[in-house]
Amino acid sequence: MPDAVPIALDRTVTGPLYQQIVARLRAAIATGRLAPASRLPASRVLATQLGVARGTIETAYALLAGEGTIVARGAGGTVVAHELAGRTAALMRPEIAPRGAPLRGIEPIHPFRLGLPALDAFPRTLWARLAAREAKAMPTSDLSLPDPMGCAALREAVATHLGLSRGIVCDPAQVLVTGGFQGGLALIARALLHTGDLVWMEDPGYHLARDGLRDAGACPIPVPVDAEGLCVADGVAVAPTARLAVVTPTHQSALGVALSLSRRLALLAWASEHDGWIVEDDYDGELRYAGPPLPALKSLDRSERVIYAGSFSKVLFPGLRLGYLVLPAGLVDRFAAASHLLQGGQAELSQRVVAAFMREGHFARHLRRMRALYARRRAALAAALEDAFGARIAITLQGGGMHLLARFALDMDDTELAARAMRAGLVPTSLSQLCVRPRRDQALLLSFTNVAADQAPSLARRLAEALLE
Repeated sequence: MPDAVPIALDRTVTGPLYQQIVARLRAAIATGRLAPASRLPASRVLATQLGVARGTIETAYALLAGEGTIVARGAGGTVVAHELAGRTAALMRPEIAPRGAPLRGIEPIHPFRLGLPALDAFPRTLWARLAAREAKAMPTSDLSLPDPMGCAALREAVATHLGLSRGIVCDPAQVLVTGGFQGGLALIARALLHTGDLVWMEDPGYHLARDGLRDAGACPIPVPVDAEGLCVADGVAVAPTARLAVVTPTHQSALGVALSLSRRLALLAWASEHDGWIVEDDYDGELRYAGPPLPALKSLDRSERVIYAGSFSKVLFPGLRLGYLVLPAGLVDRFAAASHLLQGGQAELSQRVVAAFMREGHFARHLRRMRALYARRRAALAAALEDAFGARIAITLQGGGMHLLARFALDMDDTELAARAMRAGLVPTSLSQLCVRPRRDQALLLSFTNVAADQAPSLARRLAEALLE
């Protein structure tokens, strides 16, 4: 065992020290100063070397072990993972953008880009009429500070809709309107988490959620996903005392699978037994093409451990920046205080327009139209890709969602495939980009929502030309 590791801390840098230790150890491994299979000091020894608390080292080690960078072997000590040989460059990803980095401008709608609904099919004329009407009818009181919990009309509309479509019985007082999913996650971190708290995250999964929680001082622990969704037993084995689990049970955010009933029950049992919380990110649960939408995990929650997170970004348009949380009754006061501190409420007019859109039946009709449209666009893109690639492509179509998963019989990894596509003006996402731990299964995620059926053949040919060059 080495007497010391080749890292030092910069006490002038803001943020939790364990994050800096994680970054320094990753860099030491990536540059070869710590080779695969080399043994790390015990947490007590490294704490003494760096002049920090032992718990700080244990938190850093837990994060690195969770992502597979190091391996704890009991009496054999902690070692750098053998599997990193030849793959250490992947560790050099930046954790947080440096201060002073240039801000990114608004990105154009490139073909296959994830996360965007069909913007060409949004009922803009109807929306403009509702917006004008609601603006004219706004009382003077609505020009004052907004309610930190959200507009009463929108909270009532959300509660009614969820009861009808997602099987969630809740009082409007439990609904908190947020600045999209990321805004809701920031409130959750503020209200429930302390620095160093462990959080289960799906692997592969939504990278912005993982990065946001890490930035809030939490310690994300990657938990693998298979054909039945989150591997709950793996999460229990690695981090049974985690404070939080963030899951996408209806349509897993990368692989598209649904969390099986047995694992839903196991996840709820874990939360109840260990005083943990579950964040159900139901980002596209309304968009199902085979049968009715699956019930929400929240509808099975009898112990009040699930925080349901919904968003209007995927079903209306992301420029709204509106989402919502359905809170267990015992958390309402705590979240109201956090919302007052962090966001102070959302724009009243936008909330009133969404409330009217829902209350008058336009929202339900829009969802029905989008399900039919997306089913056609998905089928058209899948057929066009199979025509363009032939036997060199295998497409996975799950029951719902906004993207399809394509695996290619080509002699290059998915990150190179994505890079080639990007050079051709196409923006698929590589599955590897969404993974913390390396996985043999590689693919491209291709959004079909903004690909009109008559455009699918030409876009599929463009992709084939880019990947087969």
